[in-house]
Amino acid sequence: MKKSHPIRRVLLASAATVSGIVLLLSLKPATDSSSASAQGAAQGAAAAQESPQGGAATPGTSTVTGAATQTEYGVVQVRLTVANGKITKAEAVQAPHGGTSDQKTALAVPKLNQEAVATQSADITSVTGATYTSGGYKKSLQSAIDKMKSASAAAPAQSSAAAAPAAQAKTVTGDVATTQYGPVQVRITVANGKITKAEAVQAPSGGTSDQKTALAIPKLNQEAVAAGNANIDSVSTATYTSGGYKKSLQSALDKAGG
Repeated sequence: MKKSHPIRRVLLASAATVSGIVLLLSLKPATDSSSASAQGAAQGAAAAQESPQGGAATPGTSTVTGAATQTEYGVVQVRLTVANGKITKAEAVQAPHGGTSDQKTALAVPKLNQEAVATQSADITSVTGATYTSGGYKKSLQSAIDKMKSASAAAPAQSSAAAAPAAQAKTVTGDVATTQYGPVQVRITVANGKITKAEAVQAPSGGTSDQKTALAIPKLNQEAVAAGNANIDSVSTATYTSGGYKKSLQSALDKAGG
């Protein structure tokens, strides 16, 4: 039996070592294509969140949701994103679903959303095959637009009110007026010579008085602000409470300087 030559064994061992080193060097690091793709997707998602086109709200934008509209196949409710008085995004937060409604909603709502932004109004075309959904969408959209316009109109008034000195507003509490069913006392907030808020800090309570007070006081408060004086109508089911309210209200007005 032949013995291996020492030099041959050395050469074979060296060749095996070189092959092993080449194999190790050929292996790639742990960052494979799948992890790179995941990283790229994460970066894309982050970029979408930062971009207005990705749906994220930007400074100066607001959202307004229209009234929920009941249709034959379900409720439709529209929410708008508004910037600088213009609709930048429309979406249905509620829409008919279940059965064939799923298919009709998937067909109609994206088109309606697109038209709402394009026309900036509720005067949009109904989608054929989804008449009820389209009708409910337009009603809720009009409701959202009305709210948007009201908010825009109120913004300058609120800014003016905020700019007015706080010292111009003061709170005055009228004298207690005793009635057959209990004391009534009114407190008012006055700004620039007008009543901006009225409330009853005391009112008849117990038994049937609770119900009458709950019915009468909100109406009396509202009338006091609207009239700006104590010449307001009595609530027919709460005559004594109404009388005491007006007396205490007049007292508060006298204290406030008329």
